[in-house]
Amino acid sequence: MVYNTGTMASLLAKGRLSFIFLSAFLFLFLASCGGGADRKNSDTPTMGRIKVGIEESYRLMLDAQIYTFESFYKYADIDTLYTNEADLINAFMNDSIPLIIVGRTLSENQIQYLKERQYIPKITKIAIDAVAFILHKDNSDTNFFYQNIKEIFEGKLTRWNQINSKSKLGSIEVIFDHFKSANPRYFKDKFKIDSLPPTCFATKNNQEVIDYVETHPGAIGVIGVNWISDKTDSVSNRFLKRVKVAGISMEGDNDPGSTFYKPYQAYIAEGSYPFTREVFCINRQTYTGLAYGFSSFIAGEKGQLIILHSGMVPAAMPVRIVEIKH
Repeated sequence: MVYNTGTMASLLAKGRLSFIFLSAFLFLFLASCGGGADRKNSDTPTMGRIKVGIEESYRLMLDAQIYTFESFYKYADIDTLYTNEADLINAFMNDSIPLIIVGRTLSENQIQYLKERQYIPKITKIAIDAVAFILHKDNSDTNFFYQNIKEIFEGKLTRWNQINSKSKLGSIEVIFDHFKSANPRYFKDKFKIDSLPPTCFATKNNQEVIDYVETHPGAIGVIGVNWISDKTDSVSNRFLKRVKVAGISMEGDNDPGSTFYKPYQAYIAEGSYPFTREVFCINRQTYTGLAYGFSSFIAGEKGQLIILHSGMVPAAMPVRIVEIKH
């Protein structure tokens, strides 16, 4: 059969059109059937979008980390969930959040649960944190023996004159940011107590703890040291002008001539300040995605420098004593 030039051109055009439609069909078919993994893994270590769960104690430090990371990597978006430790770990275990930053590692049972579901959590230590005690500006009792703190949480000390017979203050009130946060859990674990005494109360966040202590002379606020130790952060500096930070003796040191340590970085690093804890990035992504990239950034040189400025102790950098100005 013989075709003229016009007929041949028409057939070729129809052939190209058919090819385009076929290609489009195959692309949509593959995307719907076999492309799920590609879409799930669409984020890389330096681009994409993920949600990160952050214990509220570390809000100021992580705000700085995220701002810096996103400044370096313009195509990376970190959405944040700032809430209490218990809810974050539950969300992580239920696969609602791929990365959390908390003041403890996972338990052996939690790790085993994830492994049974083909997840191997990647746990990276990023810092050493301290739990600080803040007091009203007019409170003259600014130093506590370790034993005093222990007996407050055991419910044995309930009034200020049990600590200082000359104190005119009445009942002791211990104020937490949230009963499901890392701070009350830390002291229950530390002192091996099942529940906190009736002298303990909770607000909604660390800022409300500081607000409460500022207006209640008999209160002791319990907060993460990041909230009062970053000299370059206006929020931290503003809080420091409103409250006092308590000094604590080392465990077993109950002598009147004891040294009382405030939660300065060097005292945290050397263990003189007794109430410290490690901070971890915990990642459950099964591929090398944005959770890995952000964790690596925090654990790297730039991220560790931000931690140093925040008042906590970096996991991989030396520190020196810097007095907190009141």
